[in-house]
Amino acid sequence: MKKEFTANTVEEAKKLAAAEFGVDISKLIVTVVEEEKKGFLGIGRSDAKIVAEYEPSKAEIAADYIKEILKCMNIDAELDITENEDGAVIDIKGDTTGAVIGRRGETLDAIQYLASMTANRGDKEYYRISLDSCGYREKRKAILEELAKKIAKSVLRSGRTSTLEPMNPYERRIIHAAVSEIEGVTSKSIGEEPYRRVVISSVNGRPERKGNSQRRGNGKPRQKREPYSMDLMKTSFEKDYKKPKPEDSMFDGELYGKIDL
Repeated sequence: MKKEFTANTVEEAKKLAAAEFGVDISKLIVTVVEEEKKGFLGIGRSDAKIVAEYEPSKAEIAADYIKEILKCMNIDAELDITENEDGAVIDIKGDTTGAVIGRRGETLDAIQYLASMTANRGDKEYYRISLDSCGYREKRKAILEELAKKIAKSVLRSGRTSTLEPMNPYERRIIHAAVSEIEGVTSKSIGEEPYRRVVISSVNGRPERKGNSQRRGNGKPRQKREPYSMDLMKTSFEKDYKKPKPEDSMFDGELYGKIDL
């Protein structure tokens, strides 16, 4: 963004530019077109003229986009931006951020994806945008780690392979990391996005049994086990949200960077 400003002095013109762009003067690129002239007894006096240019950072572009979304959702919240070497972490803080998070963080992930696409539009160098709200990511990570440990212990006892519900790459990575710390079990991902899921198996396989392994003691055939549902691990606010249709999913492998899980 570039614009010309005129004022009594160069400094006043800079202040006008900073107010116009809504940033600190230090973030402006200023070119002085004409210095102010005092003249003599008011004769020959002229104002200062500058051209101010401001290029917002990718973090600021993402933050502005998120603010517009929150405004459309009628959500009053503040954004806390922390930049690092890889990108920026934007934390949405407020009392009504449950709607921003959504069911299992799906709304938060969708906003993160769109903000990241907006910030990186037209630029080959990828800048990672991570979106959080009131510590949700850390809480979700703890829930997934507990889920992974619980299923891994069950697999160790029974020897049966357990399949989880579809997850995005970020959540699958948490599950894989937690399982890797437990001796005797292993994990892998199967399927295609957005239905890719984690399978946890015993390293030693299922214990052998005498007779027909497909029948129970009462002679009835075993029923096929359904994938482990994470509804048991819901947080309180997640119970208020309905499960979206598969075609509504907005996630792909680029949401959290290039992860092949």
